[in-house]
Amino acid sequence: MKLGLQLGYWGAQPATNHAELVSAAEAAGFDSIFTAEAWGSDAYTPLAWWGSSTERVRLGTSVLQLSARTPTACAMAALTLDHLSGGRHIVGLGVSGPQVVEGWYGQRFARPLARTREYIDIMRQVWAREAPVTSGGPHYPLPLTGDDTSGLGKPLKPITHPLRPDIPVMLGAEGPKNIALAAEIADGWLPLFYTPRLADTYNEWLDEGFARPGARHTRETFEICATAQVVVTDDRPAIMELMKPHLALYVGGMGAEGTNFHADVYRRMGYAEVVDEVTKLFRSDRKDEAAKVIPDELVDDSAIVGDLAYVQEQIKAWEASGVTMMVVGARSPEQIRDLAALV
Repeated sequence: MKLGLQLGYWGAQPATNHAELVSAAEAAGFDSIFTAEAWGSDAYTPLAWWGSSTERVRLGTSVLQLSARTPTACAMAALTLDHLSGGRHIVGLGVSGPQVVEGWYGQRFARPLARTREYIDIMRQVWAREAPVTSGGPHYPLPLTGDDTSGLGKPLKPITHPLRPDIPVMLGAEGPKNIALAAEIADGWLPLFYTPRLADTYNEWLDEGFARPGARHTRETFEICATAQVVVTDDRPAIMELMKPHLALYVGGMGAEGTNFHADVYRRMGYAEVVDEVTKLFRSDRKDEAAKVIPDELVDDSAIVGDLAYVQEQIKAWEASGVTMMVVGARSPEQIRDLAALV
């Protein structure tokens, strides 16, 4: 089991201790650090900034918003960071949801799986640098043609020769079709709300992707880097209560009332009635009540909270279910060292 540090995206203000956390993570033997983005801070700038002080850890995004950049722009940023870091970059991509894609980026959300496939194909053409980059579309046609264009678009190779011709790509995927796509075309899966209890179900979806013609990996070479809240405590109930408002936001407040992919994850876990009630309360601005509806079992499904022996036992269960890396958050260097000691 490897460890990754999730620095996340910023809230109202930038975090003030990320330099300390990154230094502690590298010293403690963490495999990777990850940054994220939503509709505030971007993922690449802090990853490059904090990554510049490291020598060994891999530098990943978990996740980049696919609609925030054209595929060639994303490939350029990735090859640049890969050069600067000596080949330590991981591109983690996610499609987000229609509220963000259409409301923030002004892009169309339709056919997210097909867009993802086309997007990654273009990026890999850039990094391979074997021929000028072209794409027949329909989502990212290169060169762009049509009556409303100049007609002068030209297929191009990147000026800069990539350090690596094939930078690792991982997908933040939550639904069965997207998880199967990750197993087929990506180098890893970045689940946000993972539960070992559904490992057999995940494996069915992953195996569908591994079995497709041209799949890049087998299970033995594929990474599963699961976000996990891990807390060693003798006051398990108190910590779980602190986690419930955050879960209420994701289950009841993200996306639109009828289109919330995070809520769908918990529906598949068997919490449909809870999701409905939390959504109803959260969207009527009764957020405190929404958090109180969430049962301990729901928290326990995708977090590890308990005494030392319990936490170590659960980490082994996550590893046995197929997880190769736990991507954890931390508030202090001491917490990072404690987490490293667990594995």
